Amino acid sequence: MGQDAFMDPFSNTVGVFQCKIYLLLLGACSGLKVAVPSHTIHGIRGQALYLPVHYGFHTPASDIQIIWLFERPHTMPKYLLGSVNKSVVPDLEYQHKFTMMPPNASLLINPLQFTDEGNYIVKVNIQGNGTLSASQKIQVTVDDPVTKPVVQTQPLSGAVEYVGNMTLTCIVEGGTRLIYQWLKNGRPVHTTSTNSFSPQNNTLHIAPVTKEDIGNYSCLVKNPVSKMESDITMPIIYYGPYGLRVNSDKGLKVGEVFTVDIGEAILFDCSADSYPPNTYSWIRRTDNTTYVIKHGPHLEVASEKVAQKTTDYVCCAYNNVTGRQDETHFTVIITSVGLEKLAQKGKSLSPLASITGISLFLIISMCLLLLWKKYQPYKIIRQKLESRPKMEYRKARTFSGHEDALDDFGIYEFVAFPDASGVPRMPRSVPASDSISGQDLHSTIYEVIQHIPAQQQDHPE
Repeated sequence: MGQDAFMDPFSNTVGVFQCKIYLLLLGACSGLKVAVPSHTIHGIRGQALYLPVHYGFHTPASDIQIIWLFERPHTMPKYLLGSVNKSVVPDLEYQHKFTMMPPNASLLINPLQFTDEGNYIVKVNIQGNGTLSASQKIQVTVDDPVTKPVVQTQPLSGAVEYVGNMTLTCIVEGGTRLIYQWLKNGRPVHTTSTNSFSPQNNTLHIAPVTKEDIGNYSCLVKNPVSKMESDITMPIIYYGPYGLRVNSDKGLKVGEVFTVDIGEAILFDCSADSYPPNTYSWIRRTDNTTYVIKHGPHLEVASEKVAQKTTDYVCCAYNNVTGRQDETHFTVIITSVGLEKLAQKGKSLSPLASITGISLFLIISMCLLLLWKKYQPYKIIRQKLESRPKMEYRKARTFSGHEDALDDFGIYEFVAFPDASGVPRMPRSVPASDSISGQDLHSTIYEVIQHIPAQQQDHPE
C-alpha cells in the first residue's frame, strides 16, 4: 500500500497523521511497532479490565492478524482469541469472557477473576511483500479492595510509664496483598529501641512506654488497587508529675521568694504535668516544725493573718497511679511596697500634668492663707474694740505693752479719741489712779492691743 497506516484502538479508521505521532513515540516510523501504556495493570476482582494496545506500520499490507495468548507462571501460553482483518476467532472456552474489535488490538476482560491473573501476550502480524511480526506482554494482577482497618490496643486500661508495655494491632476484614504502615501524628513510625513490629507489620509493640509515646496513632493499609486508614486512637499512658511550679496572682516573685504588701491577700497556684492529674497538699514550715495546712492546687495567704514576716511553704504533688511525687519550696515575705507602687503609678502621669497640678495647688493654698491672715485677726480685734466702753481704753495706759513680746505680733490699727482739754499725754510711769483723771483720750493701737489680754484676764469670757 506504500503509505503510513495506524490502526486507532477506538475506531476502524486509518490515520496517517496519527501513525506518525504514535510511531515517533516508539522511536521509528518504519516496519511494525506494537506498544502498550503499561506492562503491569492492576485489576479489581468482579470488575471489567481493559488492556489497551497500539500498533503501526509503514509498509504495504494485505492482511492484519492479531492474536492474544495467556500464560501463568511455569505453564505454556494458552490461546484466547485471534482475528484476521475484521474477523474474530475466539477460543470456545473463553468466548464470553474476552472481547476484541479488530483492527483494534485492545482486549477487554469482563468480569475479572483471580484465575485471570497472569501474563497476557499480544502478537500482531502484517502480511504484504513479506510478513512482519511484533508482540508485547502485559502482566495483570487481580485484588480485592481494602476495607477500613480497625486498631485494637492492649491493655485497654493503659500502661504506666517505664513500667508497662503496650501493643497496637491493625485488623482488616477485606483486601488482598495488604501492606501495613503505622502513623503517629500523621508521620510514619519507625523501629527504635522501644518500638518493634510484627513480620507483616500489622502489629506495633512498645516496651516500655514513656511519655514521648503519647500521640495520635493510626494504621494505613493499602494494596495495588486501594488504600484505607483507620480512625485515630490515643493509647493511655500514665506519667508524671513533671515540671512542678508555683505561681501567684499578685506580689513580686524573685526566684523562690514572693514579696507581698501588708494587707494584701495572695493566691498561689501549684501545677505539674501529670496523667492522671496530681493530688496536691500545702505545707507550712514555722519554728522548725511542718504541718499540712490545705489540700488542693490553690492556696490563699492573707498577709495580715501571718504572724511572721517570713514564712516557708512547700507544695507537694502526688500521682496515685504512677506512685511518683514531687515538691517545690518557696518563701513568702510580708513587706510594704506601697510607696513603690505609688511611685510606679506616678510614672504613668506626664511631667507637664504633674507640674501643672502642683502649681495650681500651691497658688490656691497661698491665696487662702493670705485671705485668712488678712480678715480673721482684723475681725476679732474690731469686735473686741467695739464691744468695750471708752473707760477701758483709758485703763490700757497703765501697761507698758512689752510685758510679753509675743503679744506684739498682729495687725496694728490706730484708734483716736477726741482731745478736749489739750493736755499733753502723761508718761507711762504715772500710777494708774492718777492717770485716769488727767490723761487725754488719745491712745495708740499698741496700747489697745496690750490692753486686750489684760482685760481678758480680769474679765474672762
